[in-house]
Formats: sequence, C-alpha cells, structure tokens
Amino acid sequence: MSRSRFLFVVPPLVGHINPAVGVAAELAARGHESAWACADPGLVHRLAGADATVFPCAGPVPGSGDGVRPPDLRGPEALKFLWERFLAPLAEEMAPGVAAAVGEFGPDVVVADQQALAGGLVAERLGLPWATSATTSAEFTDVLSGMPKVEEWLNELLGGLRERIGSPGVADPRFSPHLVLAFSTPEFVGPEARTGDQIRYVGPSVADRPAPSGFPWDWLDPARPTVLVTLGTANTDVGARFLSECRAAAHERADRTQTVIVDPAGVLPSTGEDKGVLIVPSVPQLPLLERVDAVVCHAGHNTVCEALWHGVPLVVAPIRDDQPVVAGQVVEAGAGIRVRFGRVTAPKLGAAIDAVLHEPGYRFAAGRIRTAFRAAGGASAAATHLERLAIGAPAQQTA
Repeated sequence: MSRSRFLFVVPPLVGHINPAVGVAAELAARGHESAWACADPGLVHRLAGADATVFPCAGPVPGSGDGVRPPDLRGPEALKFLWERFLAPLAEEMAPGVAAAVGEFGPDVVVADQQALAGGLVAERLGLPWATSATTSAEFTDVLSGMPKVEEWLNELLGGLRERIGSPGVADPRFSPHLVLAFSTPEFVGPEARTGDQIRYVGPSVADRPAPSGFPWDWLDPARPTVLVTLGTANTDVGARFLSECRAAAHERADRTQTVIVDPAGVLPSTGEDKGVLIVPSVPQLPLLERVDAVVCHAGHNTVCEALWHGVPLVVAPIRDDQPVVAGQVVEAGAGIRVRFGRVTAPKLGAAIDAVLHEPGYRFAAGRIRTAFRAAGGASAAATHLERLAIGAPAQQTA
C-alpha cells in the first residue's frame, strides 16, 4: 500500500491522546507518516515521543483560566460548563492552527478526536476525508434521550461552531460521515450501542508508552491480591476525601491485600502507618495492570478499558462528564460495582473491593469483555480502516 500522511487533531487530554498514540505507532510501522495538532504540544511529546511532529494550536488547557471548573459541579450543569468553557472555545481557537497544519503537512486524512471538533470541521471545509477518533463510548448510547432541552441546546451550540469554523451542512461534527473509530465494543457499550455504515468498533488501542521510572516493583508481594486506586489525571481537585476513604479501607485489609494509591497532587497526608498501602504520584499503569487483581477508579474511559483489557474487575466511582455513563456500562456488563464518589465510606468501599476480588462473577465478566476487546483488533484494526480511507476505499469490518 502507498505511503500516506495522517494528521491527528487531539485535545490536551491524556485519555484522548493515548489511544491515538497506539494508532499512530501502528501506522508508522506500516510505513506511513503521522503528525499532530494540539493546544499542548508538550503533552503530545510526552505521550507520543520527543520525535513526534506536533503543530501547536491555540486553545484552553483544562484546569486553567476560565476552564477551572467548580469541583462540586455535576449533571447537566457540568456538561454545560464543559462545552461552553472548554470544548467550544477549544474548537474555535484550534481551527486556525489546524488549518495551518493541514497546509504545511499536507495530510491525506485528518483524524479528529471527538472532543477536538476543529479537526473535522476544518477538514470538511477544506475538502479532506476525515475520521473521528472516539475515545469514550458515552456518545454511542442515547445519553440525552431524557433531557430534550439539553440536547436542543447542544445541537444549537454545534450548529454555531459549524457556521463559524466549518462549512454549510447539518452533519454532527462528533461523527465523521467517512469513518468513526470507536475504541470500545458493543459487548461493553451494551445492546443499544450506536451503529452505522461508517462506525467501526475496534476495541481499546493499548500500546507501549513512556512510563514513569522508579516504581518500587519489589514492594509488591505476588502472593497477595493487589488493588490499584486511581482517579486519572484530571480529577486531582476533587479527590482528597475519596482517596482518604480508600486508604482507610486499604488499612482495614492490610493483613490480606496490598493497595497502590495514585496521588498526583499529594492530597493524602503522611501518617507514618501505611502498612500494606503504597502511595505514589504516578504509576506505570499498563505494566502494573498485568499484576493487579482489582481497580478502584473514577470510571474514566481510558482507565476502565485498560483494566478490562487485562480482565481486571472494577469498583467505579464516577465524578462527572461521561463517567456516569461508563460506570453504568461496567455495571451492566457485570464487570464491577458502582459506588457514590461523594458519599461512599471506607466500609462500603471495602465491601465493594472484597466483592470484586472474591466473587467470581465479576472476574468472569471482566474476562468476557477482555476477550471481546482483544478480538476487535485495537490499534491494528484502526490503522487498517484509516489506510482504506486514505485511498478512498470504504471502511470494512475487520475479523
């Protein structure tokens, strides 16, 4: 197949860049060339490698300026804040940089993250084929069916973006008419999973990536169950109470389990009595998941999919955004237990952890999703679909 060029347009969010990194690496292995457009080039270089070609774009970075979200904001108000203060401004401010990247790099295909709307709208305006990189499965269920006013408001916002930075049309810029790469599977999304001629469920894109050094692997006792607690990279502002309850639950089980707690903001004060509990600012998540028996997390799509890729059951405590939807998918699949992030206590957390560790149904369900994820093809399947789009062939289901 001839050499092609792919421009990945991504938001400055780790969980959205990581899946694309695996696809870009697979494309590179096949002789293709990739570049990136992002409002945080340094983040792309950290995740994709120092040699990655990155075109800088303007745009807000989460957790700074007007993007600082009140920690207690939830539900429709949180969704409104996300779109008005981050996603819509990100699209408008990124658009000139994306157009400049297209002009300089000359891609055959633009691969636009579902939350980096400038990628698809600019590609459409310039007459380029483009694919959607859907790094959360929340959009593949009808999550707004019970909120018609919210849905109407969002459609108006998307229409305004199209008028200002795209071309005339009515297509939803979150879903390319050419190709949508969904990094999940119907077995996880559920029986009502969105389908369409252009939608391809490729499963998680899990690939080697730079990992923090210095993790104390010798601390892990292979004879004891291991629990990983993480709230991802975007929730450090709200995690103190929850992580404290996790540590208390871990202490109660220190005689029979070991717990690794990721605390990037250092919100857990040192007690000097953390037997059976390891508190670290970061972890090499993929290698660690090969050795853990349960994961406690915020139901971020990236963390959930990487845990299930390894067949690890979960305790999920969704905070906001797509997390309640993903948590619901975990529960419906039978692969975990949902608890209330803002109210759960150490005893209830401990009971949930004990259940997913010792009741075999949760591990069996996680194993079923693991099988489906791996059969879907991941980064390799995604790369094949992108190659076909680059030469003008229709996307096809992969075995």
